[in-house]
Amino acid sequence: MRTLRVLATVALVAFATPALAQSLKVGDVAPDFTVTTATAKGVDAAAFTLSAHRGETVVLAFFPQAGTPGCTTQMEAYRDRYAALFKNGQKVTLLGISTDDTDDLTGWARKKNFSFQFAADGNKAVGKAYGASGMLWHKRHLYVIDPQGRIAYIARPFNQMSEDAYSALGAAVTAATR
Repeated sequence: MRTLRVLATVALVAFATPALAQSLKVGDVAPDFTVTTATAKGVDAAAFTLSAHRGETVVLAFFPQAGTPGCTTQMEAYRDRYAALFKNGQKVTLLGISTDDTDDLTGWARKKNFSFQFAADGNKAVGKAYGASGMLWHKRHLYVIDPQGRIAYIARPFNQMSEDAYSALGAAVTAATR
């Protein structure tokens, strides 16, 4: 009976925390965070802090795991459509966020020629704040943060296999950058 109570408590904690973060909605101030980031060139010298990017649009793309088929499909689509979706990085920052470590993210970025930043969220703090933290990995969620630091668009989940998902993302980035 005690074991059953402990399991029930663990389940309650596991499911209650994401539910609170799920309450984030368009128009809310985006939760601030600081993370270590990496690119194909290696680990970035300076940490990424969301609030330091006020004045530009930031796209937070949570994904489960580097190198897996679905995540590769998603990030390759971002790479191949970078100019159209993310205005070639002009006042738009794309940040892929997973629980992978920086070595895995750097290796994957080099192998696939990804030019954007990836965040290592091993402790899942950012994922929890945005309701993207799953049992083992992050869920595939996407947030567009406008230049004032407010959430302008949410896709929970982001469907990496749907052309409509990329069209909606492009429209959301365009609307947020006006």
